[in-house]
Amino acid sequence: MYKIILFYIFRPIKDPEAIRLWQQTLAQSLNLKGRIIIAEHGINGILGGQEVDLKKYVKNNKTYDQFRDISYKWSDGTDQDFPRLSVKVRDEIVTFGLKDILKVNDRGLVGGGRHLSPQQVHDLVKNKNSEVVFFDGRNQYEAETGRFKNAVIPEVNYTREFKVELKKPKYNHLKDKTVITYCTGGIRCEVLTVLMKKYGFKDVYQIDGGIEKYGSVYGNNGYWQGSMYTFDGRMGLKFSSKTKDIAKCCHCRKKTSNYANCSNKKCNKLLIICPDCQDKNLFCSLACQTKSSLPTNA
Repeated sequence: MYKIILFYIFRPIKDPEAIRLWQQTLAQSLNLKGRIIIAEHGINGILGGQEVDLKKYVKNNKTYDQFRDISYKWSDGTDQDFPRLSVKVRDEIVTFGLKDILKVNDRGLVGGGRHLSPQQVHDLVKNKNSEVVFFDGRNQYEAETGRFKNAVIPEVNYTREFKVELKKPKYNHLKDKTVITYCTGGIRCEVLTVLMKKYGFKDVYQIDGGIEKYGSVYGNNGYWQGSMYTFDGRMGLKFSSKTKDIAKCCHCRKKTSNYANCSNKKCNKLLIICPDCQDKNLFCSLACQTKSSLPTNA
């Protein structure tokens, strides 16, 4: 059975290159595909493979003290979700541009917000009601197909833009409220809580395990609405057959959660487009469609 695991952990890594070589060899030996990023402050990865091979990978990781406490999020997948294996050393395991600000120790990231389980999220909202604000820690286009109820959606297209975005006066009114951040698997909102506290947000939390964990517990019976965008061949994940589409097709405006890239290779813009329109017109605009129909030497 083919599965996908999503994981990360913040821990000091003394020799990232040595860990890269080990992870590369281990993943290749188990025929796993996907992406692993290693830095001096941890590891971040998403891998696909046969369930038995992924379990062997997890077991091997537990032999290394710094990876012993990694929490893995499991979901169904296919062998088409990842074209290859990529294992790299980077300055950060998630690119906020905060290498010199982030501090880690053997317990994790220093100075972040408190982690809340899905049940604790519900308890906090129940107790504080209107004082609780959900804050999206993802890129803006991810939020189009799924988000928490009444969430604040920052105007960012890349994670590194948060350090500028959060300085804007439009967020000042949130600094005295209770803010619950969220992202796909938990890593971006974990870093985001550090940044928010640095910028004066006083009561900041994150959903432990991100949307993935929350959705596995509550599905469509909680505060989450729509589908969750994923950075793999699936392009999205619905937590049940009852999931309602909240985004609209860029052409016909019918409700959909389907993503695809513009057929003009020079554009390649990510579109929200229903399957019917995708079959007829997979372009973001008439200009892109016209350019694609011209001879290559035009």
